[in-house]
Amino acid sequence: MLLEPLLIVELVALGLCTGFLAGLLGIGGGMLMVPFITLIMSARGVPPDLAVKMAIATSMATIVFTSVSSVRAHHKRGAVRWDIVKLLAPGIVLGAAVASLGVFSLLKGSWLALFFAAFVGFSATQMLLDKKPAANRTLPGPSGQLAAGGVIGFLSGLVGAGGGFISVPFMTWCNVAVHNAVATSAALGFPIALANALGYIVAGQSVQGMPQGSLGYIFLPALAVIACASVLMASLGVRAAHALPVKQLKRVFAFVLYALAAYMLYKGLVAN
Repeated sequence: MLLEPLLIVELVALGLCTGFLAGLLGIGGGMLMVPFITLIMSARGVPPDLAVKMAIATSMATIVFTSVSSVRAHHKRGAVRWDIVKLLAPGIVLGAAVASLGVFSLLKGSWLALFFAAFVGFSATQMLLDKKPAANRTLPGPSGQLAAGGVIGFLSGLVGAGGGFISVPFMTWCNVAVHNAVATSAALGFPIALANALGYIVAGQSVQGMPQGSLGYIFLPALAVIACASVLMASLGVRAAHALPVKQLKRVFAFVLYALAAYMLYKGLVAN
């Protein structure tokens, strides 16, 4: 699959949008990238089952670069809770390894598409509801955060997202200030993405029929273009996060997620 001009334009536009959202909302962009990369690859002849898996893996790999850019910007503002990162990260790596090296390879792409649709729909609903936590609730102890990290890493590995849709609600539910939760989620995106990306590379080595330019399940040309574009926009998203009414933006974004969830539901049902 060659990087023809139209494909480059599509990937650059996707990278700019996801990079901005990574900084703005503390997400890695996977919720946007997976459906669009699936669409792009399906339109170029990649079988539906493989297109979904490659979209998830490529999306996760781009988050390695996006998270570095956004976390640097958040760290300069002193917003990252590194004490939380240290406790959640070990569980995240373990959960990611189980997902990307084991479960991901065993599940059909159609089932992953259906799981993605359900997960995104749930995440969108959580954004709309914007429930307030109990005033006396706090983060669990080290073992509780280790377990929470495992869940975040595992689910992220199955859907190709940076974990922000789980980690941000989890932290705000435990009364971590929303700007700290968004910044800390960006920092957590790096171990999530790195562990899962390595797993996808190993798990995809024996798969036949991969497009030219693939490394395991990761499509390298798309990774390169999206990563370059998204890194440029991540810091602008961070600035916007500290200046714009994020609650209202999240509501608009929730409806976009519903549309993307519907598309992935369609892809999962058609592939079955």
